[in-house]
Amino acid sequence: MSTAISRRRFITFIAAAAGVPLLLKAGGAQARPARWDGTALGAPASIQLYHTDEAQARAAIAAGLDELKRLEAIFSVYRADSSISMLNREGVLENAPDDFIAMLARALSLASISDGVYDPTIQPVWQLYFRHFTASNPDPAGPAPRDLAAALALVDWRAVEVDAGRKRVSFARSGMGLTLNSGAQGYITDRVTDVLRAHGFDRMLVDMGEPRALSAKPDGSAWRIAIANPADPGSTVATLEVVDKCVSTSGGYGTLFDSAGAFTHIINTRTGSTAPALLGVSVVADSGIVADGLSTAMLMAPAERRLAILKAGGGQKAIYVTPEGVVSTVEA
Repeated sequence: MSTAISRRRFITFIAAAAGVPLLLKAGGAQARPARWDGTALGAPASIQLYHTDEAQARAAIAAGLDELKRLEAIFSVYRADSSISMLNREGVLENAPDDFIAMLARALSLASISDGVYDPTIQPVWQLYFRHFTASNPDPAGPAPRDLAAALALVDWRAVEVDAGRKRVSFARSGMGLTLNSGAQGYITDRVTDVLRAHGFDRMLVDMGEPRALSAKPDGSAWRIAIANPADPGSTVATLEVVDKCVSTSGGYGTLFDSAGAFTHIINTRTGSTAPALLGVSVVADSGIVADGLSTAMLMAPAERRLAILKAGGGQKAIYVTPEGVVSTVEA
């Protein structure tokens, strides 16, 4: 991303809206919503939960944020000291954290399932686009074909060597690079959810880049998750009502390399071309680690492969949208 997103984080405890009765829990205690907003891996993030004890809620959210901080130190490509940055810089990572190996195993599995449509070693191509369009007077046609071909030659998920027993990860070829942003956000969402649940909370919406709803709201209603309009991400084209599900959304509009929107951050691993800016897909699954990554794979997969990838990847539904609304749905 060419511009930094503010890292400021804060927690707010919100009283019931005027005219809306407070929700009740066992014993007649009033359940009030609590909310935190901030960032995770450079993207907007939030926690919403219902509580009957403000101190308990504050402690739970603080613990969740500690977990977020711990995991960002592993997965953030924006931090030079993170585990993934060290791997990309040195070509090898010794004493790899268990979380890193677990997330990488999922990413490599999804690469296999999708026949490389999703490939976490796309980072050299992403970096090429970033360097090209942040240089002075970049060619609007994009990177030179020879540079793109050289970067694509470094993309191969099968060249990532993982020795889980020795906690060692390495690249088979010099110059390779890894990104787990499309996957790690869902993984972090799951881990933060686990922390909050361990503190006694069972009704929440946790969004560390991908929203996951745990249980229904206290009144029994589902959580409502908006699907962004690709032409105007601040508005929506559809909403989903979810309970005990995660929804991961991918779309070229998430990051545009050029002002014309011809080049986006989601890259075809075979050709180096990028996803269209005005198409998005949202994948529904039971957990963040399943939904995230899979949405990127579903966005780039040819239509005839979508159902097979969705099923094999553990997803339940994929909703494709354009600025005009929902254009197709794939269900496992």
